[in-house]
Amino acid sequence: MQEKFQKLFDDAPQVPYTVVRAVLRSEFGRDPSGPEGVFEEFEEQAVASASIAQVHRAKLRSPDGNGPWVAVKVQKPAVSKQVEWDLGAFRVVMWLYENYLFDMPAYFIVDFISDHLRRELDFELEAQNAIRTAKFVASEPRLADRVYIPKVFPEYTTKKVLVAEWIDGVRLSDHAGILKLMGETNRRGTTVQSRLPFPPKPLIGGVSSIMDTMLQLFSAQIFEWGWVHCDPHPGNIIIRPHPQKPTYPQLVLLDHGLYVRVSDEFRHQYATLWKGLMTMDFDAVKDVAEQWGIGTPDLFASATLMKPVSFKGEDARAEFIKLNQYERSVLLKERLKSFLTDTDKMPKALVFIGRNMRIVQGNNQMLGSPVNRIRITGSWASRSLAFNPDLSYRQRMREYVGYLGFLLATFTIDVLFWTSKVKQWVRYRLGKTAEGFEDELERTMKGFAKDNFGIEIADSAFTG
Repeated sequence: MQEKFQKLFDDAPQVPYTVVRAVLRSEFGRDPSGPEGVFEEFEEQAVASASIAQVHRAKLRSPDGNGPWVAVKVQKPAVSKQVEWDLGAFRVVMWLYENYLFDMPAYFIVDFISDHLRRELDFELEAQNAIRTAKFVASEPRLADRVYIPKVFPEYTTKKVLVAEWIDGVRLSDHAGILKLMGETNRRGTTVQSRLPFPPKPLIGGVSSIMDTMLQLFSAQIFEWGWVHCDPHPGNIIIRPHPQKPTYPQLVLLDHGLYVRVSDEFRHQYATLWKGLMTMDFDAVKDVAEQWGIGTPDLFASATLMKPVSFKGEDARAEFIKLNQYERSVLLKERLKSFLTDTDKMPKALVFIGRNMRIVQGNNQMLGSPVNRIRITGSWASRSLAFNPDLSYRQRMREYVGYLGFLLATFTIDVLFWTSKVKQWVRYRLGKTAEGFEDELERTMKGFAKDNFGIEIADSAFTG
């Protein structure tokens, strides 16, 4: 199933060009490649095809014949009906989970998720999202030169067709291509072959610069802008040589159909949660969990960090291990039922925020864990609290002191990260598959699930 779903990044089955041409004619009201059409050239073979749409390379018509090359995203005709069937099935399954299978709240989130997924079908809205994100990126000095959002052409964009600037580069899903582009060695045994041209010299910074930029970008979205891209899978990220600094990489973010907005209150709470997790301030974590109607803060903390967190100590863990399988299953159901105590309090955007962070964690793992994801994300969280412009002088001083405490607390996780990097290098030098920091976290998460819930998780369950 994972292998099949991975093809949906950019290699899903394509619809024939005759169908694409019919969609374009319907949306533009004329033959798109005719004398009065939008395009001077249009490549019939799609360069990428995902579940909702496929992308063709084309050249816009201009009086001087020098129109720009563009990416034309065309929605597959049957998608609107298929989505409604899928969302209907999702609604039924969530109802069964809540009322028959697990006796735990699940149905309350259905409308929120369905509404946001339907927005992915509106390409005019996607163009607006891209323009808004580009403005946010341009306003952030730490990202303005490292991240690029392709220019969209609103005058040629409709509900089912989106026209944007064409970008040459390497998709993050092309693991071998990324390593070649960055001049690095494959340490994970991946056999994917790169298919795109590369610059004659490797780019400066290595894969660590790519992941650092990615984490900085999505941390800024969550903790600073309150405007979060919720589908950062490898097919939606392109790495290219910087146009003005060709020896440096630039991250290009695609597919702006799925975003969530979060309030200032949520950003403050989420930043407080991350800071509390990093500094071992479990009272702060429990306080945020209580505000959000979550009754098991340790499980929530583990899901947030994607690493095991326990507030109960070794004694409780040892007692759980002594239980037989049936007793564990009973306890598991009770713990899951107590996870959400008040669904009205839970910020529904958490579902998509968690999705964003999980995919980014998978991207970091895929590249061999080149950066300390937890420290970078936690730094943005703590910094957003310390440098909040709305704080009074006394509040600011208190947050500054707390930020210094956070910086001291990160020392431990930095030691763990660099210890993992040394072990990874040694294993590689010995000719073995080199595990990264995220791989070690995955292994501890599987142990956490087994020891706390009696659940055996497959080796590939966390693979992005």
